[in-house]
Amino acid sequence: MTTPGSYPSLDEILKSIGDAGLRMVELNACEGAAGNISVYLGWPVEVEPVFPKEERLVLPIHVPKLADRVLLVTGSGCRLRYLHHDSLAALAAVVINPDGETARLFTAPQKLFTHITSEFNSHLAVHLDQVNHTNTNFQALIHAQPPYLTFLSHIPRYRDEATLNRRLLRWQPETIINLPDGIGVLPFMMPGSQELMQASLESLRTHCIVLWSKHGVLARSDRSVAHAADLIEYAEAAARYEFMNLQSGEMADGLSVEDIQRICRSLNLRQTPY
Repeated sequence: MTTPGSYPSLDEILKSIGDAGLRMVELNACEGAAGNISVYLGWPVEVEPVFPKEERLVLPIHVPKLADRVLLVTGSGCRLRYLHHDSLAALAAVVINPDGETARLFTAPQKLFTHITSEFNSHLAVHLDQVNHTNTNFQALIHAQPPYLTFLSHIPRYRDEATLNRRLLRWQPETIINLPDGIGVLPFMMPGSQELMQASLESLRTHCIVLWSKHGVLARSDRSVAHAADLIEYAEAAARYEFMNLQSGEMADGLSVEDIQRICRSLNLRQTPY
């Protein structure tokens, strides 16, 4: 959560989104136009100098609590790899109107999309839910399709949340340290659906990253866009270890439950999977 007096500038936020997009590319987590990013800013931001084109947007859900707040969101069909080179071409600024039902949609002249991401309903609902529950004034959300996590979700046993966490959190100490609440797991749901939106916001109340089975992940952070990207990277690294172990005939045992509990005790770290 950003503290008053230390608000990052719009340019800094745009750069951080570009950097996160590049990291998703490096993880092979956003093939083609896959993946989307949004950032909620809970302080006054002048977007018109950067995004001068304006149109009206009807919101997918009613969000009066977010009135006058700004969300930066990627456009539908935009490639996250573009964000690093020209974030303005792939981003829009959504300024919520007082009625909470409509917004002013600001874009740059060089925009490369017609509509914002089709999963905006999930992004908007999670932002609202986190504001309601934590009163945060900043949140970044990244949806990406990291291949090892996505592959494992095609194996039935890994669609069980307890099983997935027990098998992934064992591969290195950094995993439990950075994902102390583990990874949420949802069954396959239609992308952009109300069902996925509701399930995502509920799972992200207790986790910072949720696996959308057979689809990818959604990660949230109230620290920075980079931190949301880090969460995906930690989870994907664990999934890669698990995949390697499956390929080797499960020869490795990883950290034991006792090892993980000792790590957490030594750091006075609260964790939930163990």
